[in-house]
This record gives sequence, structure tokens and C-alpha cells, in this order.
Amino acid sequence: MTSATTSAQFDVRRAEGRFKTNAGWLDSKHSFSFGHHYDQANTHHGVLMVNNDDIVLPGEGFDTHPHRDMEIITWVLQGSLVHQDSMGHNGVIYPGLAQRMSAGTGIRHSEKNDSWRLDTVSGTAAEKHDEPVHFIQMWVVPDESGITPGYEQLEIDNELLSGGLVPVATGMPEYIDHSAIRIKNKYAAMHVARMQPGQVPVTLPDAPMLHVFVPRGEVFMEGVGELREGDAVRVNGGGGQQLTAGTDAEVIVWEMHAAIAA
Repeated sequence: MTSATTSAQFDVRRAEGRFKTNAGWLDSKHSFSFGHHYDQANTHHGVLMVNNDDIVLPGEGFDTHPHRDMEIITWVLQGSLVHQDSMGHNGVIYPGLAQRMSAGTGIRHSEKNDSWRLDTVSGTAAEKHDEPVHFIQMWVVPDESGITPGYEQLEIDNELLSGGLVPVATGMPEYIDHSAIRIKNKYAAMHVARMQPGQVPVTLPDAPMLHVFVPRGEVFMEGVGELREGDAVRVNGGGGQQLTAGTDAEVIVWEMHAAIAA
């Protein structure tokens, strides 16, 4: 074991222990308190307040609704999701496309399963499909309230081919030149790794707090053991642990150097 592993504390949260919402068109699993699911002892980790694992049926989705003073990052695993908001931003989010919305002083938006398959050459609708969209949506508290709402998306699929941790969203100065999208929090960074068996292990960032989530596949984490799809680990007291792929897998890691004040 590394010294970081020896000193760190691990809070392992298994997939089956998550809060669940099933609305017919929506199958959602919540890592933290969300909506009518509330546990005073499970409201956040660091500055991460929401880690929702959502599956939405074709043609369905979230109608227009408001947000305020929150950094919202959406990461699609399968299918495509249409975003529209009150600031005039719109786009189709798909695997490998990083997307964030800064709610700031207030914004309204909708998110729907794109029920038309996109032609990747022309970017126009090509044929109707019946594929669910599977995505992870994460909410981070900004380090400054009352900012102007904003939206950003960027293709990073090529960067993910390395198999290592890729900065996807951050406000941390050390990643700002390498991260796909910016968030209004200088103490947090979201990383993603697409891993395969036999590749060089991924080393977790060294930080006071980490949130390690496995949305797809199976990995082994030093000091913890096997993590399967939907499992998460909340780390306190330092990173540096290694992740090894047991199957083709995807891992989302939040590196955090601050926490929400109690």
C-alpha cells in the first residue's frame, strides 16, 4: 500500500444502497439526498451535492425547470440528450462530449432524450430510434454566488483514448489549460477515465476529498477492492490510490480541496 492509502479513510457506497426514483419514463439512482429522498447524514461530499445516475426513455425527459447558484455537469454514457435553456443555449449531448451549465442568478432549462438519431456528418436528424439515454448528472456548489448564467460543451472523446484520467470540468488553476470545460469552483475538478483490462493503472489525485464513481464496468481500487457498476467511494484524507480495470470500464473522479460549510 502507498502511504496515501494507509492514511486515507474510505466510505464505500454500493450501487444497491442508492436512493431510487422510477417514474416510468425515468429510472434514476441518487448517490446523495435528492428530491423527496432525504437523509440528513447523506447530503453531500466535499462540494459535490448531486450524483444522479439517470436513464430516460426516447422522447421523454425533464420539462423546463429552474436552477440557481449551482454548477451542473452532465456526462452521457449512452444515447443522446437535448439541452435547451432560457439563455438561448441549446445542444445535443452524447458520449465523449463534456457539458456544463452554470445556473448563477437563475436559469430555466429542459433535458430530453433525443428521439431522432443524429447524422454525424450533417449534424441533422436522420432516423427515429428507441434507444434510452443514460447519463450522470452532477451538481457542485460554486465558490461565488450570483454569477451570470452560462453554458459550455466540448468534444473530448480523443483525449479519453489514453485510458488515463482526463480533466473534464474544473476551476482549479493547475488544470485550467487542460480541462475541457470550466466550472465556477477553484477547489474542485472532475476527471474521467475510460479503462481496459491490462492497461497501466490509473492513479487517483492527491486531495483532501475524492468521490470515485463507477458508472460502467468493474474496477479494483487499492485499499478498497472490487468496485462494480454503480458503486462509489468517498475518500477523506488523501488520494494516490491506484485503480485497475477488471473489465472495460468508465470512472468519474471528483477531486476536491474544499467542503460545504456545515
